[in-house]
Amino acid sequence: MAFIWRRRSTSIVKIIAILMAIWFFVAFFIYTDDARRDPAATNKWNAMNLPWQRFGGAAAGNGAAAIVAGSGLANNQVDTYEREAGAFEAGGGFGVANNPGVAGGGGANDDDDGVAAADVPIAQPDEANNNNNGDLMAGGGLDDNADINEGDESILNNVIVQHPNDRVYHGKLIAGAERGNPNDEGKNVLAPPSPPKDSPGEMGKPVTLPANMTEEMKKAVDDGWQKNAFNQYASDMISVHRTLPDPRDAWCKEPGRYQKDLPATDVIICFHNEAWSVLLRTVHSVFDRSPEHLIGHVILVDDYSDMPHTKKQLEDYFAAYPKVKILRAPKREGLIRARLLGARHATSPVLTYLDSHCECTEGWLEPLLDRIARNSTTVVCPVIDVIDDTTLEYHYRDSGGVNVGGFDWNLQFNWHGVPERERKRHKNSAEPVYSPTMAGGLFSIDRKFFELLGTYDPDFDIWGGENLELSFKTWMCGGTLEIVPCSHVGHIFRKRSPYKWRSGVNVLKKNSVRLAEVWLDDYAKYYYQRIGNDKGDYGDVTARKELRQRLGCKSFKWYLDNVYPELFIPGESVAYGEMRNLGAGGRTCLDSPARKKDLKKPVGLYPCHNQGGNQYWMLSKAGEIRRDEACLDYAGHDVILYPCHGSKGNQFWTFNNETKQIRHGSSDKCLAINEKRDKIVMEECNGGQLRQQWRLENYDPSKL
Repeated sequence: MAFIWRRRSTSIVKIIAILMAIWFFVAFFIYTDDARRDPAATNKWNAMNLPWQRFGGAAAGNGAAAIVAGSGLANNQVDTYEREAGAFEAGGGFGVANNPGVAGGGGANDDDDGVAAADVPIAQPDEANNNNNGDLMAGGGLDDNADINEGDESILNNVIVQHPNDRVYHGKLIAGAERGNPNDEGKNVLAPPSPPKDSPGEMGKPVTLPANMTEEMKKAVDDGWQKNAFNQYASDMISVHRTLPDPRDAWCKEPGRYQKDLPATDVIICFHNEAWSVLLRTVHSVFDRSPEHLIGHVILVDDYSDMPHTKKQLEDYFAAYPKVKILRAPKREGLIRARLLGARHATSPVLTYLDSHCECTEGWLEPLLDRIARNSTTVVCPVIDVIDDTTLEYHYRDSGGVNVGGFDWNLQFNWHGVPERERKRHKNSAEPVYSPTMAGGLFSIDRKFFELLGTYDPDFDIWGGENLELSFKTWMCGGTLEIVPCSHVGHIFRKRSPYKWRSGVNVLKKNSVRLAEVWLDDYAKYYYQRIGNDKGDYGDVTARKELRQRLGCKSFKWYLDNVYPELFIPGESVAYGEMRNLGAGGRTCLDSPARKKDLKKPVGLYPCHNQGGNQYWMLSKAGEIRRDEACLDYAGHDVILYPCHGSKGNQFWTFNNETKQIRHGSSDKCLAINEKRDKIVMEECNGGQLRQQWRLENYDPSKL
């Protein structure tokens, strides 16, 4: 009997154990189902310290703070195929870096089981609308530049997040933003998150701020402009993964357009106190729209930033991105030396430089790498589209509107249309076009060729002139420089620089003189005339001249004749220098800036200073009074500067060296200053009026 009882007891125990196990699993699944619907249950879930799941990087766009550790993530999916963007990003102005469960937080991804060392549990979209009470903690990684946004009716699902320092931040939590599937597995393309289509800035649309902003919001907007020289507030409302239109022509998308085995590139992005949302959007646009195998690393070079979000927050954010390197300059170096620092740490065969306020579009990279794969001495630039500094709207043009780079004799870069001789060389406007110069901020170059050319002049300071130096030596030393219409990258063009330097040196002048001394040969004199022949202290250029000689580079005359024959040469002018009026003691000169924004404005007067600059003019053989590409133009009202058109008409002038009068061809009036000596006027010609008499410097009638 005892034996039978023991056997029955054992069976009863087993049955009870089985029933308890069944009860446990039923209760477990009921509990987890409730947790998905009940925020309170979710808090209990978190308190249980159950294993955390990896989430796949759904974007919290439109100013969203990242809400982590069960505090409101929306439909984040387990992601087992992706390594480069496995984090849930703040869509603007907010860091998630210091949260232990975000962007790596100190642990690397584990590809074997799909679980990261710093993963978070899945939360449900219902929670997004229940977390409006301001008691959620973002874990200490918020950007100090984020702004208060209570009461902003233009932002839906407002989430108030309390930072440990008691500051309140705003953001929009996007629910249901799932990560897409990989595009074409064979292409190794990472599919970016897909923010809702109606989110601010999507498809490159402009962000318009509400008219009824609070005073705090207005202050936040003003602060963003002051710190960045663009509308940071609008940027912070936009997802760091925002969608953009595809600006490419159909020709660019044809199968077989590019080689299959393209070289990989390291993308070098230098920054100094860049806005958080803009910097992140730049990096993510590279990863989101580039084949994974073509990106070696994204190298972020911090040029001695001092804003908090550029420090640990940035490092923590990109900790889970094995292809992101962050380099720190020990002191303020400037753009040129920061780029050289990035190049020294690059290992891929191609270097690609981007500014820190850019957005790459679909298919931007392959056309650039294809040109280098075909010829390693080809330096290539994308078409630079404009991102509006106020609304962040993305503006682009088709290949028919592409411009190429040039320069003037102030050694300033400028844009101009593709010359007719170059258009005739192509069957399709989307084909790469030769460009005399590059803007310098965005380009790709073979790393070995860059080193062969001597990279940048290491004695160039901060920025300025490096783009022309690289352009000249590329062409003169055996390479070619191209704009590639199939590649588009957007860039925020600022109207001022928000950064301050205290060098006490005119670095642009110093760099330009070094450039002229090494590369311009006898043509350097035309630049020196613009600066009053005052070269200043430009340092020792012996090593750079030896580099040019060692490479066997061609002359600058060859460059002008073969690469940029459209450039007006001052030496061909009938007169060049100042235009001094002989009235009132002969102390007044024609004076006017000739930048693009100064065109169509009345030409001015100023006391003569013999320093060139805005008082440097040329009288061409064609009868134009010009400064580079801008000509004096009179249509019956004011004398203005207008783009030179070569058709005479309103831009045709004749100088009589005996009467000293400058006569306008179509009106037959003479150029003069008014009796107050403060304005240029056109008058009926009168040889006895000193106000109509001018002295043109370096006048040589033999050149007529």
